[in-house]
Amino acid sequence: MHGTHTRAASNREMLAGLRRFLLLTLMGCIAGMGLELLFIGHVEDRLQLVPVALLPAGLIALAWHTLRPCRASARGVRVLMALFVVSGLLGIGLHYRGNHEFEREMYPSMAGMELVPRTLTGATPVLAPGSMALLGLVGIAAVRGYSPVAKSRTGITEEDAS
Repeated sequence: MHGTHTRAASNREMLAGLRRFLLLTLMGCIAGMGLELLFIGHVEDRLQLVPVALLPAGLIALAWHTLRPCRASARGVRVLMALFVVSGLLGIGLHYRGNHEFEREMYPSMAGMELVPRTLTGATPVLAPGSMALLGLVGIAAVRGYSPVAKSRTGITEEDAS
């Protein structure tokens, strides 16, 4: 019985370490992406400001959850990361549409499947916003099943993996 308890505690400690690693890695990636968007001037219109605003909000929520994990911080992270996913998917659509319109102006005789390769490889990177969605999915995974920290009978702090 003692061995099972020790193994369970070890598994919870490993999960807690993995969560911390994911959260810290995610914060680094978010900071880098935010800087990159600012460096490339991704601030020309209101729609371009959506990821620019979401990234620091996500960074704050992740820092909160990393430093003071609780149900509210986990919920905040989940909501913001879901917005990351939506923003990324919409961004793919917007980038595709912008490239498509540009390519139609450049090559008015092209249509249908003939236009797709040019649209996908146009001036605006169509799949780049997908990285925003990926960050959101990683963030959701990092707090999945989170429940508040509790003390066991041995006094060891454990996270419930539920």
